[in-house]
Amino acid sequence: MVHLAKIIRGMFMYKAVSAAEAVKVIKSHDRVYIQAAAAAPQELINAMSARHEELRGVEVCHLHTEGEAPYADPKHKDSFHVNSLFIGANVRHTLKAGNGSYTPVFLSEVPNLFKRNILPVDVALIQVSPPDKHGYCSLGVSLEAILAVIDNAKHVIAQINEQMPRVHGEGIIHISELDTFVEVNLPIHQHSLAEPTPIEDKIGGFIAELIEDRSTLQMGIGSIPNAVLHKLGNHKDLGLHTEMFSDGVIDLILKDVINGNYKGVNAGRALATFLMGSKRLYDYVDDNPFVELRSCNYVNDVSVIRQNPKMISINSAIQVDLTGQVCADSIGTRLYSGVGGQMDFIRGASLSDGGKAIIAIPSMTEKGISRIVPFLNKGAGVVTTRAHVQYIVTEYGVANLYGKTIKQRVKELVKIAHPDHREAIEKEFFETTGM
Repeated sequence: MVHLAKIIRGMFMYKAVSAAEAVKVIKSHDRVYIQAAAAAPQELINAMSARHEELRGVEVCHLHTEGEAPYADPKHKDSFHVNSLFIGANVRHTLKAGNGSYTPVFLSEVPNLFKRNILPVDVALIQVSPPDKHGYCSLGVSLEAILAVIDNAKHVIAQINEQMPRVHGEGIIHISELDTFVEVNLPIHQHSLAEPTPIEDKIGGFIAELIEDRSTLQMGIGSIPNAVLHKLGNHKDLGLHTEMFSDGVIDLILKDVINGNYKGVNAGRALATFLMGSKRLYDYVDDNPFVELRSCNYVNDVSVIRQNPKMISINSAIQVDLTGQVCADSIGTRLYSGVGGQMDFIRGASLSDGGKAIIAIPSMTEKGISRIVPFLNKGAGVVTTRAHVQYIVTEYGVANLYGKTIKQRVKELVKIAHPDHREAIEKEFFETTGM
């Protein structure tokens, strides 16, 4: 590790301070942005949260973050208010408790909130790798909108972590761009995946059959994307252009199944905007030229995505109604996650030459409630409209809705609903609509 106090550029010398000292710059009524996902800087978060007695009205803004969020404790609602651009489990309770809000936004457009000063940022809390001999740090495993935040924040505080991998791509900043930094040596937040259930395995098999050789993949994190990856061992020349990826792609890259040779953009590279997984993933991407991270306004740009021939978008949902409307961010009126990048990739894949946009869901919840419904629950948010939807996949098969009438869609979706619910959902739809 290069000793930080000796990093010199021009006439300036840079020296680390404590986390408590670093966050003193945060004032009441400031807006603080926290870097997303596994890059959330826990030491800085804890130090900021410890100031709850002296701070008032601080807005803490971020996408999904891993780790603890002590500022989100309802006991500190006078000190901190959470503005979630994508709702993670660690702050979901704030919406009901009254110390949190949700801002719906496509992930591709999040950087514009900061570039256009719609959400002015006073302080950015980020996490980076140690600087190299030239003084350049890597923003590591999460870029999302953080470059736009850094460019527009009044003050940037970095947690320089010896264990943050140096990831190739766009996320390289010089230490001189940091107003304040602290030094830590801590593991990066990890996310482990359970083995797919038999239902998820069936869904993965159906999706794998839709994927042709030389396709480019986008998938989220979870058991269904993992199940799909397990089924792709005999495919050839796949590419990766995705919002995020996890451990499941590593073996396919090592086997040359995923090589990116036929991608339309960033050929020969795996492209994402953030990463989340185990230490194996973080070790694999460290200084690996095959993996590139770029900001979400590039990775999730529909005009960029569509340039990949046979672009495959695989996303999940909470409910799908019989006309094809997809709810992915709420359970009825209860806000649960966010818009994220689903529509960015649904549209990009739909416009790609030979592309396919896929929504994958188990037919029922664990409580036996059908996830294919006559009508979305009251208050449910439509993330993917019936005009954008293409393929819906459950463990009972594939419904191709593209170019289908409403009556045809009803028949297709009833076929892939759970047998215990098929008659009831079709009957309710007919009796209500007359169609």
